[in-house]
Amino acid sequence: MNRAGGGQRQEVAWPGGFAANITTNNSGAGRRGVTMRMPRGGRLFLATCLGSLVVLVLYYQSISKPEASVGAVNRPGKSRRSPLQALYSGDQQLEVLAAQGSLQGRRELLEQACLSHSTKRRVLSPEDLKHLIVDDNHSLIYCYVPKVACTNWKRVLMVLTSNGRYTDPLSIPANEAHIAGNLRALSEFSVPEINRRLRTYLKFVFVREPFERLVSAYRNKFTRSYNTAFHKRYGTKIIRRHRTKPDPEALEKGNDVSFQEFVRYLVDPQTQREEPFNEHWERVHSLCQPCLIHYDIVGKYETLEPDAQAVLSLAGVEDKLQFPTSGKITRTDGNMAARFFKHISPFYQKKLFNLYRMDFLLFNYSTPEYLRT
Repeated sequence: MNRAGGGQRQEVAWPGGFAANITTNNSGAGRRGVTMRMPRGGRLFLATCLGSLVVLVLYYQSISKPEASVGAVNRPGKSRRSPLQALYSGDQQLEVLAAQGSLQGRRELLEQACLSHSTKRRVLSPEDLKHLIVDDNHSLIYCYVPKVACTNWKRVLMVLTSNGRYTDPLSIPANEAHIAGNLRALSEFSVPEINRRLRTYLKFVFVREPFERLVSAYRNKFTRSYNTAFHKRYGTKIIRRHRTKPDPEALEKGNDVSFQEFVRYLVDPQTQREEPFNEHWERVHSLCQPCLIHYDIVGKYETLEPDAQAVLSLAGVEDKLQFPTSGKITRTDGNMAARFFKHISPFYQKKLFNLYRMDFLLFNYSTPEYLRT
């Protein structure tokens, strides 16, 4: 806030990087001038408008950019800068600084894309916050995205929040990492506590090339024999709706859904009218609301290890904890995605791209070369 000539100017941050300047005149002469020229009814109306504006400003401040000065991480016997302070201070090791430079560029690109492509401004609902996991011990908020290393990130957060119960992320079974209640979601807190954490905690999300993530989800949920719950829940519905003359066994088991049938299910308008997408193929912008919540770090699956190391360094645990490396030999990449899309017609390729278009735009992914649209 700057003072000049008896006035005050305050810059207010709005979601997506908007800024509004509010100027008030504190001089006595200024107040007398207004009183002489404005009738009482007008002053009351003006006061009501200003009061409403202040309420809106305070709300948008609470959900957009982080506070410039936040307290140290609350740990018994320790006093250190919070991850958010560490990020914006720039006082890190050289390799971490290099990673942060890339992360900062992504954050700026995301804000620009939100300004260009997202016009909606609305109040966050509890449903919007279900994918945001809170680590109060280290002042972290992580939005988990299925098929973007979220199992290993949940394992890491279970170590960080367990107060010594867990020490090795890989010792935690994958199914245990996904059990509701092992980690706290931001939606579980009161509104004031939600706003405080959004202002003062380091918020991060990891994303992936949208079609590679989609093919990974299909391979995992529809081609693995052990995923009988998905076969029953979604496979039978997909076959019934998008297969001509399905045999009784397929209708009963739903375990042989083709990728073409899966794509038709996704782009069918009836699908989302019936129910929301499953989280494994829901768009990242719908899961994590990146144009309403200011993420300090946008990590990418393609640079998972250095990006994860940067987050752990900012949290001050890089010497005690390593992010688990992937041991998968058949990881879904662009070449594999191209093989799956080879049998998708240009008509359905275009409809599918339009469905995931915002994720391509917001996270700066190019249109895949293998698309025939």
